[in-house]
Amino acid sequence: MEHTRLGSTGLRVSRLALGCMSFGDPTAGMHSWTLDEEASSVFFRQAVELGITFWDTANVYQQGTSEEYVGRAIREYSRREDIVLATKVSGKMHDGPGGSGLSRKAILEQVDASLRRLGTDYIDLYQIHRFDDETPVEETMETLDGLVHAGKVRYLGASSMWAWQFAKLQTAAAVHGWTPFVSMQDQYNALKREEEREMIPMCADQGVGLVPYSPNAKGRLTRPRGVMTRRSATDTVAKAFDSDDDGPVIDAVQRVAEGRGVPMAQVALAWVLRNPVLSAPVVGATKPGHLADAGAALDLRLTDEEIATIEDPYRPQAPFWW
Repeated sequence: MEHTRLGSTGLRVSRLALGCMSFGDPTAGMHSWTLDEEASSVFFRQAVELGITFWDTANVYQQGTSEEYVGRAIREYSRREDIVLATKVSGKMHDGPGGSGLSRKAILEQVDASLRRLGTDYIDLYQIHRFDDETPVEETMETLDGLVHAGKVRYLGASSMWAWQFAKLQTAAAVHGWTPFVSMQDQYNALKREEEREMIPMCADQGVGLVPYSPNAKGRLTRPRGVMTRRSATDTVAKAFDSDDDGPVIDAVQRVAEGRGVPMAQVALAWVLRNPVLSAPVVGATKPGHLADAGAALDLRLTDEEIATIEDPYRPQAPFWW
C-alpha cells in the first residue's frame, strides 16, 4: 500500500480510503443493499490485510449502524492508533433541532453521538457532509474549531458544495483564526468531472487534499453498459446518477481495460489517481474483488493516449453530488 499526506497537513494516510457507506443494517436508513455486520467483517479484515488504514463513514449511513460496525471492526481487526478514522455530520438523524444541519447544537450533539457509536474518544477527520445555508458560517466554523481544541477532533474536512460556499467557510476560519478544512470529499470520476472547473483548482491553490467518493461512478465504470447489479437495480440514488452522455465514456473505459487485459474498475480508478491534487479516493466494496482491484490500480499508469480515449467523449453537465 502506498501512503501520502492528507493535503498539506502532516497526517499520513493510505493512498486508498475504505468507504463504509456499504456497511450498515440494511433494514435501517435509505439503502436496502448494504451489508450486515457479518458480511461487512470480510471487507474490514481485507482492508487491514491490504494496508488500507484510512476508513471513512458518516453518522447518516444506515442511521448510525455503519459507525457502529466500523468501531467494532477497528477493535476486532486493528488498533485505534493504526486507523485514520473519518466520519461526517449534517444529514438528518432525527426531527429535533440537533438532529441535522451545522448549527452549534447539531454539531455538538452529533459529534458525541458519533463518538459513542464508534467507541472512541476522538475522530481523526470530521467532515461536514454538505453546506448548511440556514446556519451562519461563523457559527459552524467556530463550533468545529472548538471540537479540535477540545481534542474530540484532529482535522476538519468538507464534502460536496459549490466552490463559493467552500470559500466562504474557509474565509470565516481565516479571518477569525479558526481551524480550516484540510480536505474536500466531492464526487469525482470519469463520468462526473464538473469539479475540475472550480473546486479542484481551489483545493490545489489552498493545499486542500481531495478524498473523492464514487471514483468508479457508483459501479457504472466497473462493467459494460447494460449490465445490472443488485445496487443498480434498487438504489434510487444510483439510478438518479445516470445520464445519456455516460455511454460513450463507459465504452471508452471498457476499450482501455480490454487493451490492457485488466478489469474496468482498475482503469477507472487509475484515471482518478492521476490527479495531482488527490490524496486518497474513497473506495466502496461489496464483493471480494473490489478492494483487490483498487489496490492493483495503484500500479496502473495510463498513457496519454489512453487518457485521451477516456476523456474525449465527456460532455459538460450539471454537478451531481449524490
